[in-house]
Amino acid sequence: MSVMETIQNGFASLAAKTSAAAGSVWAFTVAVLTIVVWAMMGPVFGFSENWQLLINTGTTIVTFLMVFIIQQAQNREMRAVQVKLSELIAAHVGASNRLIDVEGLSDTELELLYKRYQRLAETAGRLTAGAKTSVDDAVGEEDRSR
Repeated sequence: MSVMETIQNGFASLAAKTSAAAGSVWAFTVAVLTIVVWAMMGPVFGFSENWQLLINTGTTIVTFLMVFIIQQAQNREMRAVQVKLSELIAAHVGASNRLIDVEGLSDTELELLYKRYQRLAETAGRLTAGAKTSVDDAVGEEDRSR
């Protein structure tokens, strides 16, 4: 395993553990208690600029770091969901395998595909119960001309 892979795996592990811990009732309790203690210390420090700076700096640093932790955790979970959905599409007879790598499409291509599925839903709404249709049935004239 390369040094870069070791670093990435270590960060992924740290991010998963930190994200789980940050979402716990204990983390919320610690955050609330921190604010309560800070507020109670206001009169002791005369509500000074340093007293305000302490909480502002602390929350800014925690927020800055948590953005990266949460984003990494979300990216990982989204990849896992995409893999699971791709497996379901690939395993289902009659499913459009063109959708397996749909997240790699451009925004324009995704919008065209989205509109195609909207037309499919409209078509399915006009069919009798149990009738079958496919995404290819919902291809509009503008799609056929391409």
